[in-house]
Amino acid sequence: MRVYSPADGLTVFDVVPQRECDGMAAYRQDWRTVLAGAAGPVKFQISDLKIEASGDMAYSHSIQTMTWTGAKSDAHSLAVRVTDVYRKHDGAWRIVHEHVSVPVNLATGQGDLASAP
Repeated sequence: MRVYSPADGLTVFDVVPQRECDGMAAYRQDWRTVLAGAAGPVKFQISDLKIEASGDMAYSHSIQTMTWTGAKSDAHSLAVRVTDVYRKHDGAWRIVHEHVSVPVNLATGQGDLASAP
């Protein structure tokens, strides 16, 4: 969580309820909820990462795949699209805004949680 701004200005739009987290305390709670269902190690793979920077602001977008073992030793995988906005403060880049999403099949209204780029 060190890459996120500790300030109250952090906003995260996530794919899990509560969907919007305002501030670091809310985002930490979001992750506690997500990780509560993991019995085994949680792993992340980041692909298709693109970063642009200008001055003290930057943004990136990537595909991130999270895999974990559930309480019944069952394997889980979730692929999401992530866009981050960074601000450089005191020489360190910190995420000030994050948007996590999944493609949606408009015919069924269902999210595609395993989409490949």
